[in-house]
Order: sequence, then structure tokens, then C-alpha cells
Amino acid sequence: MSPASAPNPIVPTASARGAPLVRVVNLSKEFPAGSTGIIGGTKLSVKAVAGVNLEIQPGETLGLVGESGSGKSTLGRLILKLLEPTEGSVFFDGRDLSTLGREELRMLRQQMQLVFQDPYASLNPRMRVRSIVGEGIEIHKLARGKEKEDRIAELLAMVGMSADAMDRLPHEFSGGQRQRIGIARALAVNPRFLVLDEPVSALDVSIQAQIINLLQDLQEKLKLTYLFIAHDLRVVEHISNRVAIMYLGKIVEIATRDEIYLNPRHPYTRALLSAIPTIDTAHRPERIKLPGEMPSPMNPPSGCAFHPRCPYAKDVCTNIEPKLETGRGGHAVSCHVFPAP
Repeated sequence: MSPASAPNPIVPTASARGAPLVRVVNLSKEFPAGSTGIIGGTKLSVKAVAGVNLEIQPGETLGLVGESGSGKSTLGRLILKLLEPTEGSVFFDGRDLSTLGREELRMLRQQMQLVFQDPYASLNPRMRVRSIVGEGIEIHKLARGKEKEDRIAELLAMVGMSADAMDRLPHEFSGGQRQRIGIARALAVNPRFLVLDEPVSALDVSIQAQIINLLQDLQEKLKLTYLFIAHDLRVVEHISNRVAIMYLGKIVEIATRDEIYLNPRHPYTRALLSAIPTIDTAHRPERIKLPGEMPSPMNPPSGCAFHPRCPYAKDVCTNIEPKLETGRGGHAVSCHVFPAP
């Protein structure tokens, strides 16, 4: 996929930009998964997110990449406090979300919104577009009457929809149009930060390009900050300033977009990049085929979680978990064999 607009410029590192808008500290989430016996057995849990630390600077797009089941969507929902973490903290604009009362959190949620993956399931089929987009405006009491109607029309125009869409139901629109409505709904409350949970994965390739270009235009116009969750590295390359690679609930590599695509360090990142389809046979990288599948998050491997599939694994990888260490230019890697540069 090749969107018409140019990729985002690289956003300066945290030291150059100052305080991050979003900061995640040692964030973990476990879900109960029954027990080994009928009575008195060992309780089982799914370790969906395990000790994640990251920062998102104002105005940047952080791409979050990994296989299905790696914990990407769970992490996004933890950041928005749609899920309660088992451990760790999320700071938004310097405020610890875990310390906020119900009303304070409700007011802060106006600044943090979510765009869902499936445009067919995320819109209420019984609600007209006017109500879908205007619901947040009503909840936060941002406008009423004609002012509210004008605001809904403005939002629809902003995402490339006409005002006559207000009186129609979701089933009357294509997938791309529905996703535009979902984006308009998220923008209705004037947020500063959007979690985009695989917003184009359910769309045709040509429509994906349109939505990516729309998101980039909106980011520039409205000064938005994005967490862009995806499994398609081609899409992530076009929209992201930095990219974080997630495996079995943990961040294994994070760096600027150019560093990830031109100088990947972690073997998992290299395998993902080698699997990107290309028609350039002269510069096609050798495909790295990983054996087996991602282990169960109910029983993650000891040491490095990736070692059972890693072609470079050593004895130390099976026993000692590598730390996410930061090297030159903020390039952080969690690997014994290929440490941070």
C-alpha cells in the first residue's frame, strides 16, 4: 500500500521535546483463566501485558506492532483506563490516572478517545449518524440545538462525509465510510490523544490508503497524538514516527521508524520485516521463517519469551530474561544476542 502523502517526519526524542503526553510505567494485566482442578486447584491466568514501559510525545504517532495475541489491543485499553491494570501506572499529561476520582476521570476521558478496528461492529445499527457522532457532544455538554447540529456537520465534512449522512443508518454505508464516521465520533469531544486499534485492517487496500491519509491530515490540522496499533508493517511505516514491537505482552524493541526499518536489532523484528511482501526482487530480503507459534500467555517460556522460536538463541536466552535497554538515538532492544546499538 502506498498512500499519496509522504510519511510523517521524525519527532525529536523525549530529551529534545520535554515531557511526554502519555507515559506508561511497568504496566501489566493478567486475566483469570480458571484453575487446574475442580476444588482447590492452582489458579491460572493469562498474562496479556507484562511490565510495559513507554512514552508518547505530543504530536507524534507511535506504531505498536505484533502478532495477534501479543497484547497490543489490551495495552491500548489499559492506557485509556478501559481496563484496570494488575500492576503499574498510566500518566496522561503528567496525571496518574489511577489516582483520579470518577468525575475527574470522566472529564479527562474527553481528551483520550478510541477508534475501533471493525467499522461494521463498532457503530450501533439502530442509531442514525447524527446520534452516533453527537452522543459524546451531549455527554460532555459541549453544544446543543443548532450549534450541536452544525458541529456534527463540521465533523462529517472533516472526515470527508456530506451533511446529508446525518439522517442515515450505518448499514447504508461502506466499510470505509463507516470508519470515517467512527473517526468523526472520536473527534467530537476535541481529544488530544487517539488510540487507533487496527483502524484499517478490515478495509480494502485502496480504502486503507484513504483512511491513513485522512488520519495524517487530521493529526496535522488538530495537533493530535496517536497510538497506532497494527500488525501490517507496511501501514505502520507510512504513518508512524516511532515504532514499538510487542511480543507475548512485552515490548522487545522500540525506535524511530527509520531505525526499525533500516537497522532492526531484535530477531523478531527482523522476521516481521522479512515477511513484508515486495515486488522488488532485486532487494527482497531473505525470508526468516520462525518455527512453531507464539507460546501461550498462560505459560510463557522462561528467560527470553522469544527464545523457543529464535534462530540465534543461546543458553543465556533460555534462563535470563533480557532487559529493554536503550542505546544510541533512543533505540531500545530486549535481546542478549543483538543488544541496543
